[in-house]
Amino acid sequence: MAKATETRSASTEKARSAAETEKIRVALVERRDELQAEYDRTLSEITELQRDRLTDSAGDDQADTGTKTGEREQEITLANNLLDRITQVERAIDRLGTGNYGWCERCGNAIPVERLAAFPVATLCVSCKQLEERR
Repeated sequence: MAKATETRSASTEKARSAAETEKIRVALVERRDELQAEYDRTLSEITELQRDRLTDSAGDDQADTGTKTGEREQEITLANNLLDRITQVERAIDRLGTGNYGWCERCGNAIPVERLAAFPVATLCVSCKQLEERR
């Protein structure tokens, strides 16, 4: 497999110029920073809402408590989704640095440029992604 990786890195360099690679890296870093800022804002909002809920819980019945718990869980889920997206972008940046960006992690084929344009953190080609989704 080491030989395939060496060949892949060599063909990636031929297919993608240093300027293109830098453009992709800058776009990914910008996206990561946007997501990180959104995540930080979300955590601040969750903390503030939690403080408000604690001070405004006098006289709550079971339905109020259940509603507040459901809202808190939804907010935490949204924050965790943001964190997952940040991790995906960081992983794409790492793959770009090692020369593996744009190559399917399952079959080793090139991921179409159109797929990467639509979903820059893609790790699977269209065929492998379709197979994964069928399972």
